[in-house]
Amino acid sequence: MTRIDAAGHWLAPLGLRAILAWEFFESGREKLLGENWFDQLAGQFPPPFSLLSANLNWTLATWLELLGAAALLLGLGTRFVAYALIVLTVVATYAVHWPTEWAGLAELWQGYAVTDNGYGNFKLPLLYLIMLLPLLLRGAGPLSLDGLLMHRWTHGQALPAVATSDAGHAVWSALLILLGLPIALLLPWAGGALIAIGIALAVLCRARR
Repeated sequence: MTRIDAAGHWLAPLGLRAILAWEFFESGREKLLGENWFDQLAGQFPPPFSLLSANLNWTLATWLELLGAAALLLGLGTRFVAYALIVLTVVATYAVHWPTEWAGLAELWQGYAVTDNGYGNFKLPLLYLIMLLPLLLRGAGPLSLDGLLMHRWTHGQALPAVATSDAGHAVWSALLILLGLPIALLLPWAGGALIAIGIALAVLCRARR
């Protein structure tokens, strides 16, 4: 089991990065070579993207997907890129894949599909979000430019555990708030809960100083 864990430590993040890089590259390439259909989504984007023109939103989405795919494949700036792609995916889900109306979680879950039968079709975006989350939380892994840079920066010394320090609590507070903001677009109660926990944790850390 120890050898399997060691292999997973090296290969699992690489597998996630590779498949996500391909998916976002394919999506970005289709936009780059295709015609802008964001005009058909007028009024469906959440703020602040609703304040931007369809052409600008199209350009931002295209190059974020293409450059984000390259960064994921190389494992460069992985946490930042993963969060940016999470925001992109949530915005796309809000504008295209989320049902306009739903009464209860049971009805909402009918949108967990690839084809739209009147309940949305957010299965693939949800899978992307779940796959991006480990890269945001754990990083790119050792087989990456991030891993190489971190190894050189620390000279092979282990970093202190994040969860045992005030700085670590501050990081978790910021992370919960950052995750809560896009989630609140789709599920206000869930996103609001994450934001509230993040704020409470920040207040608790400040009170302990």
